[in-house]
Amino acid sequence: MFIAKKIKNYPLSSLLVVAIWIVCLIPVPETPLNDVCFIDKWTHFVMYGSLTIVICFEYLRRKKKEKTFQWKALLIGGMLCPVIMGGLIELAQAYLTTCRSGDFFDFVCNSLGVLLGCLVGLILKAILRG
Repeated sequence: MFIAKKIKNYPLSSLLVVAIWIVCLIPVPETPLNDVCFIDKWTHFVMYGSLTIVICFEYLRRKKKEKTFQWKALLIGGMLCPVIMGGLIELAQAYLTTCRSGDFFDFVCNSLGVLLGCLVGLILKAILRG
């Protein structure tokens, strides 16, 4: 019931979470972008930044209607959960797949993406408040 309610309240965030898990656990195809320096790190940064922005947007949209904004809930759901998910994915890549390897620097890029996403979320909050 709890998970179903979260999926209902955060449909885009839920979709992104599933998409990130899938993309991070399947084999990486060769692309022309493989020649771009640190493309893997940029990809992690953008995925987690986007996820965090969407989480913040959905949270703010919902709480603006209910007028029950809570910083603690936003920080846990919008920042801590994506960072933990990034760590779990890196562990899953290292220990549960044969086609991927966990990388500490991917985790760092995930976390930096979350941080940037939170900053954008705070800007969204300031804009939506007005």
